[in-house]
Amino acid sequence: MFDKILIVCIGNICRSPTGERLLQKYLPNKIVDSAGISALTGYEADDNAISVAAQNDLSLQNHCAKQLTKELCRNYDLILVMEKKHIQAVCKLVPEARGKVMLFGHWTSQEISDPYHKSLEAFQATYILLDNAAHKWASKLS
Repeated sequence: MFDKILIVCIGNICRSPTGERLLQKYLPNKIVDSAGISALTGYEADDNAISVAAQNDLSLQNHCAKQLTKELCRNYDLILVMEKKHIQAVCKLVPEARGKVMLFGHWTSQEISDPYHKSLEAFQATYILLDNAAHKWASKLS
């Protein structure tokens, strides 16, 4: 049912690329991609995100940030966002997408705040939240 999953955050360089790669790892038979509401288009993943992911045997190599578009939203079965305000932003762009937009941390009852421009420890804490949430989604969708 949910074979194509889009992960969304703001810049598409920290949380959503990490969430994307985690879900790709845990749900290898699904199509998983990511985008940003205000993407830093063309940028690779943040250095701290790359470092923390690598410490956990996850690669963010070859990630290239892209802007969230109406077409992307329409092409995916499930859109997972990091914060409640992101639900509003996605639905403002594509109102008909509301029924398929949920929090990445839905099953853990958590929003996942942005570690951008914060300490390495903030990135590590964010990674743990993303990994826990990705495990929960994988158990529900597999």
